[in-house]
This record gives sequence, structure tokens and C-alpha cells, in this order.
Amino acid sequence: MHNMKIESPSTQDSTPIVFSAEMIAEINSVIAMFPEGKSKSAIIRILHIVQTHYRWTSVPAMNAVAEILNIQPIEVYEVASFYTMFHLNPVGNYVFEVCRTGPCMIVGSDDIIAYIEEKLNVKVGGTTADGMFTLKTAECLGACGYAPVLQCQYKFHEHLTKEKVDEIIEAYRTASFVN
Repeated sequence: MHNMKIESPSTQDSTPIVFSAEMIAEINSVIAMFPEGKSKSAIIRILHIVQTHYRWTSVPAMNAVAEILNIQPIEVYEVASFYTMFHLNPVGNYVFEVCRTGPCMIVGSDDIIAYIEEKLNVKVGGTTADGMFTLKTAECLGACGYAPVLQCQYKFHEHLTKEKVDEIIEAYRTASFVN
């Protein structure tokens, strides 16, 4: 069984981030959706904007979000570290998130995770040497009836087998999946 990896924010670069004018405009449009004084409610949407732009949510980026929302940085860290959808460390071009909870485990998710580790020569939480793939586990992808399941870039891959995993890896390697 694979232990859940608790991800801590990477502190490898503490250089402050300045968001582009386009990002600020998008962030401001999200904040405007909430009543005055409730801008903190926009944290998740704003973290998605940050992650879409940078591919992960660095400490300097989270600090910038806190500054924009006029809240303490820890309030942003708490949200980003709670949800597995936010990457707190640099990730590969493709992030494979394999569900590891009960229903998926019963039908072989542990074997699929081990197979992906072997196939990509990477452990859970790691990124391949070429920077193409990161392997993570997820606590539930809400697809129990299609287990075992893997999510990559909002696309679900269901009823996984070793053969399907080989096809998925090759498809992403050759960029033949359109997300």
C-alpha cells in the first residue's frame, strides 16, 4: 500500500512574484463576483488562475495572492495545502493523479501506481528526469464506478489496466490527447 504523501510548499525560490496585467485583470474579475468584504472567498478560483499560469503554486505566488486579498499568507497556504489539486512544488508537463481510496484500491489501484512508478522510473510525488510526467495520488476522484481511475489535466482515464496505462503514457508522450 502506498502511503499518502503530504506535500509542503516548496521554498526553493523566495523571490517575490509580480503577476501580469492580464492575470491581475482575471483575478479582479473573480474577486468582483463576491460581496464586498468577502474577497477571501475567491482564494480557490485565484489559486487556479495562478496554477494555470505557472503550472504550480509557489510560496511567492501564494504570498502575492494573500497581498491582493489583504489576508495573511498562512490563510492562502492552508487552502492550497488542503486541496490535492494544487501543486505546491514544480510538476511535469503532465500530472498523473491516481485515486488510492477504498473502491479504487479494491480493484487494483496500488498495482497500477506501482506499475506507473516502474514504467516511468519515478516514485509517487516525483517527476520524471525529462520533466514530462509527475505521479501523484489522490484521495478521491469521485469515479468509484470506473475504478481504478487516473486523472490528468482534467481528463479521467477509467478502468485502468497495465495495457491502458501504457497507451495513456504513450498518448501523452506523443501529445495525442487533446484536453
